[in-house]
Amino acid sequence: MMGTVSELCASSFQAFLCPSVNVKSERVPGTMVLNAEGGVVPADLTPEEVIELENIRQRKQELLADIQRLKDEIAEVTNEIENLGSTEERKNMQRNKQVAMGRKKFNMDPRSSFSTGIQFLIENELLKNTREDIAQFLYKGEGLNKTAIGDYLGERDEFNVKVLHAFVELHEFTDLNLVQALRQFLWSFRLPGEAQKIDRMMEAFAQRYCHCNPGVFQSTDTCYVLSFAIIMLNTSLHNPNVKDKPSVERFILMNRGINDGGDLPEELLRNLYESIKNEPFKIPEDDGNDLTHTFFNPDREGWLLKLGGRVKTWKRRWFILTDNCLYYFEYTTDKEPRGIIPLENLSIREVEDSKKPNCFELYIPDNKDQFIKACKTEADGRVVEGSHTVYRISAPTPEEKDEWIKCIKAAISRDPFYEMLAARKKKVSSTKKH
Repeated sequence: MMGTVSELCASSFQAFLCPSVNVKSERVPGTMVLNAEGGVVPADLTPEEVIELENIRQRKQELLADIQRLKDEIAEVTNEIENLGSTEERKNMQRNKQVAMGRKKFNMDPRSSFSTGIQFLIENELLKNTREDIAQFLYKGEGLNKTAIGDYLGERDEFNVKVLHAFVELHEFTDLNLVQALRQFLWSFRLPGEAQKIDRMMEAFAQRYCHCNPGVFQSTDTCYVLSFAIIMLNTSLHNPNVKDKPSVERFILMNRGINDGGDLPEELLRNLYESIKNEPFKIPEDDGNDLTHTFFNPDREGWLLKLGGRVKTWKRRWFILTDNCLYYFEYTTDKEPRGIIPLENLSIREVEDSKKPNCFELYIPDNKDQFIKACKTEADGRVVEGSHTVYRISAPTPEEKDEWIKCIKAAISRDPFYEMLAARKKKVSSTKKH
């Protein structure tokens, strides 16, 4: 008998890989013969061994066929995985582009619950249309302009107010003193400039702080008034234009009787004062996008003629009325205004002018010689104070003149921020302790 079974297997495997040409002769010279299928087998095997060898060869063929099928399946699965990976990658890329587009749209137009950016994200199933999800989106603030966040949260629309409260609830103020809580709160967005917006946002803050720290203040009104006092103290202590810096004694005196008619602990007020004195609030920057959305939804805009202050010449300017201010530009494409006229404490009246029709004036009531608080940009880029005791403006038509006067009158106010705070302070100071 020739060789072992393993040797026979090896021999038959080689024969399988390199089969001989099928011939009809029964024998081959030497010790090897061809079987009926043309396979080479040793000549001295018994019939049983030949059958066993053929069975081994058949199993090997089946095994090789199984290996090939397995290779084909692996190649097919690998191909599917690669295609799946590229599909997921494309989906992720598309999703990231849509998220970036939604953030950009929000930064450009944050106002109202129908903010185009938020609506875009909702429509593309990247954000749920719930106050909690939108508040979380604003709280994380990834890629969002903090001024835009403040504008959205400050809107009076019912849904915006709900989002504001959900946003404030994401802040944890437990065991923080009032200055620490304000630092956290005022860093999460940029406080808007409108008194009504500030009122809503600080009211929500006061409610949240008192909820997290029960017993510190008698009421949310007390927390509200003291929060404003701290914000104004921060401005007074750290604004270089304020020459008369308040002392801790004056700060304590300013806040007498605000705790439902009673006084707050002097030690508390001293600690708050020292905290602000040692470290001013960090105010988020506007990310270079402040003017873009400031002028996105103006109360009114259009071309008007403005009479110069020192040099009495008429110049055509593009005017935008928004946020209680009148801005004017040399061109509609300018990114920066040539001048800014805050409307607080001003009045408006129609006037006749021999050189221009449809005129009106902005002026300070009962004060003819005082310059209006305003600023303008000179040709060399310097920002200087305005030199107008009155601003005389000419509209193209009588109808436009009437409309401008109507809109400006609606925007003019007498320091509504301070009136609002004074009213709240009067309320808490007059409350009797029970």
